[in-house]
Amino acid sequence: MMQAPRDDLAPPKEDPFTQEQLKQYDGSDPSKPIYVAIKGTVFDVSHKRDSYGPGKSYNIFAGKDGSRGLGKSSLKEEDAVPDYTVLQETEMKVLNDWYTFFSKRYSVVGKVVDLPAAVANL
Repeated sequence: MMQAPRDDLAPPKEDPFTQEQLKQYDGSDPSKPIYVAIKGTVFDVSHKRDSYGPGKSYNIFAGKDGSRGLGKSSLKEEDAVPDYTVLQETEMKVLNDWYTFFSKRYSVVGKVVDLPAAVANL
């Protein structure tokens, strides 16, 4: 069942995160929130721990920017990387749809500041 867009999202934040810092928010520490980044935007997905927590279906995206994997609809570790320049047009649409989906459902908590050069300014 699709989640309805939330109207109680916190105002977007611009807090800077390095990819290394983002790893701390992968769900392995229950006292910390779970963050997923898409195209450099960091979303707080903590209230969906049943999807993004350890051992759960989408945990591969927790604590990182896995834009390529989202675009490819892939749950492979090697695809859960931020460089999405290799995506085909149809995969870019999928990635952009995910971005829109997340934007309507999860609070933005920051930006990844050390993305690969290929996608850093896209």
